[in-house]
This record gives sequence, C-alpha cells and structure tokens, in this order.
Amino acid sequence: MIPLRDTQRSYSTPVVTGLLILVNCVAFLYELSLGPHARNQLIQAYGMVPDRLVPISLLTSMFLHGGWLHILGNMWFLWIFGDNVEDVLGHGKYLLFYLLCGVAAGLAHVVTNLGSPVPTVGASGAIAGVMGAYLVKFPRARVTTLVPVFIFLTTFDLPAAFVLGYWFLIQFFSGVGTVTSSHLTERGVAWFAHVGGFLTGILLIWVLPTSRAYERRKLRW
Repeated sequence: MIPLRDTQRSYSTPVVTGLLILVNCVAFLYELSLGPHARNQLIQAYGMVPDRLVPISLLTSMFLHGGWLHILGNMWFLWIFGDNVEDVLGHGKYLLFYLLCGVAAGLAHVVTNLGSPVPTVGASGAIAGVMGAYLVKFPRARVTTLVPVFIFLTTFDLPAAFVLGYWFLIQFFSGVGTVTSSHLTERGVAWFAHVGGFLTGILLIWVLPTSRAYERRKLRW
C-alpha cells in the first residue's frame, strides 16, 4: 500500500519538514555528483556501521540515501505525515523529536545487527517515528492509499490507524524473519530501525508537550 495523501488539515506552515526534505535532497544530489569510489567512501565514513559505531554517524547517516527509490519513498512519507506532527509539536520540538527518533532507530539497528560491517543510511527510522506520532494523534484521519488489486491499481480512503498499523506489522515481522533466517540471507532493509523509530515516536509524542498555538486551535475547534 502506498499512501498518496491524508485528510488531516495542518494549520501551520511545515517549515522544518520542508527544510528536512531540502537537506536530504541536497545531500543526495551531492552523493550523485561523486564517482562510485568517492560515493562508497562517503557512505563508509558517514553511514552507520554497527561493528565500528561512531556516535556522530547516528545523525549523519540520516541524511544519506542509497538510491532514487530510497530517497523518493522516504521524502514522500515525510511530506504526507510530517506536517501534522510538526503542527502538533511546533517547529523546534518537532526537529528535536525527529532527530531523537532517528538516533533511537539507529541504536535499534545496531543492537539487532551487532558485528555487522555493512553501513546503513537513510531517514526512514526518523520518519517511522513521525508515523508513530501520527498514529497516536490522528488515528481516525483518512489516508488515500494506492492498493494493487489483482493486476490493477486502485485507491481507497483508509483509516490512518489501519495504514500505519499494517505498515508497522510488516516491519516487525520482516525484522523477526531476518533474525530467524540463515546468516547468508541478504539484509537490504533495516527493519528494526523502522520498528525502533516507530515506537520511539509513539513514546515521545506522549512525553513532549504540544505547542501552545496548537492547543489554542484545538479550543477553537
């Protein structure tokens, strides 16, 4: 299922969400400007490598991506769900929330892949946190979703609780599958980074206070 848009209105300009998308895109274009060897060196230096973890890589790895589908998918999900979470928290707390979710997602990946020499990059752990927060705050919002039906594609307006809950279950059971499978299995997706980020987002959205502007708007609603 591919979310296309949501029905939850945002009452503030998603400045931080837009800047995060811009920074990720600029970083990706810089990656593309490098030759294959230099690009690999960049990912080795600034990606997150579990068997030689450098703390700063928990942040830098969030702004690197492995290909067009990787960055387009991540930025699309961030655009759909990020504006509403930024609306709830306010710009400053939202940025802190995003970075904390990304760091927690990275640590979850490290813990479940101890000794791995493979660098991991991408914003999906932080964005999973945004999705977890959205699930808590807007479970009844409708998400227009592209769904394959046999050989056709069609759209359905589905509750956010269903779309995001289904997404989380896929991440969790796919992650469990990589743990129980042979060590020879190729691990191309950091499943437990998604799980860790999602759960962190659920926790933080309960802990961090909502913005005063959002509370005032709620009273007017």
